[in-house]
Amino acid sequence: MTDTTEPDYLGHRTRLRSRFLSDEGKSMPDYELAELILTYALPRRDVKPLAKALIKRFGSLAGVLNASAAQLQEIDGVKENTAVLFKVIRTAARRLSWAELAAADKPVISNWDAMIDYCRSEMAYLDVEEFRIIFLDVKWQVVGEEIMQRGTINQVAIHPREVVKRAMERKASAVILVHNHPSGDVKPSRADVDMTKQIKIALESINITLLDHLIVSKNNYASLKEMQII
Repeated sequence: MTDTTEPDYLGHRTRLRSRFLSDEGKSMPDYELAELILTYALPRRDVKPLAKALIKRFGSLAGVLNASAAQLQEIDGVKENTAVLFKVIRTAARRLSWAELAAADKPVISNWDAMIDYCRSEMAYLDVEEFRIIFLDVKWQVVGEEIMQRGTINQVAIHPREVVKRAMERKASAVILVHNHPSGDVKPSRADVDMTKQIKIALESINITLLDHLIVSKNNYASLKEMQII
């Protein structure tokens, strides 16, 4: 006689989907959201243990989504298709976040939290320091960004003339500088402060405003403007 009883995890999946749809996942812990994602990559197995293993390894759902495909596949049970699904979700989230910033019809300072969230989501999980410029128009609306330099785990160097050149080429009226500290400590170093002041002077010479220099990490950020360094 054939056993037609459905596996227990099928009913659990239905409940997960219903809970997600009820409030778009706001009440669900990270491991349950990871579990729900995994159900679409691995439709014929109980994925709760794998979801918990991923959260344990990477610390949070954000950590899972920001892990590289190679890092994800180090976890037993994660194959290429599963890693690709997580990376697709990460890429979609990144594009949505940037599109919302770029499409805003108000100065970026009117939604500064969104700018900080974008910078942290883009750069906070990188293993090495990265230096970016975000370009603003005459109304201080976002018109573009560029990765200027990648460095080591604790250092990135950029010359003021490179910032000036790109700002002029992009016809920017203002810029925001951003770099990350993989160590997690967002306190600006003496080199950070000196570089920022040099860039500010160089930009002012061609009537371009340095709106801020942000330093981001996984759990925090620092604004050299708020610290009254610039």
